[in-house]
Amino acid sequence: MKKITFYLFILVAIVHLISVSFDLVILTLITKPLILVTLLFYYLANTPIRSIWFVTALAFCWLGDVLLMFQSEQPLFFMGGLVSFLIGHVLYIFCYRQMRNEISKDELLGTQKIRYSLPIILAGTGLVVILYPSLGGLTIPVMIYALVLTVMVLQALFRFGFTSKRSFALVFIGALFFMASDSLLAINKFLEPIPFASLSIMFTYITAQYLIVEGTIAHPKNRNK
Repeated sequence: MKKITFYLFILVAIVHLISVSFDLVILTLITKPLILVTLLFYYLANTPIRSIWFVTALAFCWLGDVLLMFQSEQPLFFMGGLVSFLIGHVLYIFCYRQMRNEISKDELLGTQKIRYSLPIILAGTGLVVILYPSLGGLTIPVMIYALVLTVMVLQALFRFGFTSKRSFALVFIGALFFMASDSLLAINKFLEPIPFASLSIMFTYITAQYLIVEGTIAHPKNRNK
């Protein structure tokens, strides 16, 4: 069952990326909602300790995926997608704080936290500054979203030393991919069109979600014995 759910996810992801590349609209609409559904099945099949909060986070991300599919028809769908992913990130933050061992001898020191956090903070705030003149009525929602997204990445960073190296690396890299995906989406929507935008956004997004799920499964308390 574990391998079946993994291969099913990979199949859906590949078909979706192909449909995006060749602008196969109907196939894109069919496969996009299935990405997180198959990833959820993969998560459930691979961990005996299932977090309802993590499942809920995936559910809100799934809702965001669905709403953003129709943003060109109704602008409110973009706002709905933004709010859905915002809630998803808040839940990820909560989950990252839960997926930590109580004691660690290798946690980041205060100076290290500042040093490693600075590039993440600069990336999050820098993009907002660049996009600010083009945001219009979405200025406040986008700023709030960027803040929560940045905190999500920082919380993934601060798990260092409180979980296995594999779990930390997968979740943290996944969080960075999520920031990259959202940055590409924002630049393409508010600043200027990006070549192969849809493919780049979805590739980084799918990679992000997979790595976060895999890293969650790899947390010592979540692994099969």
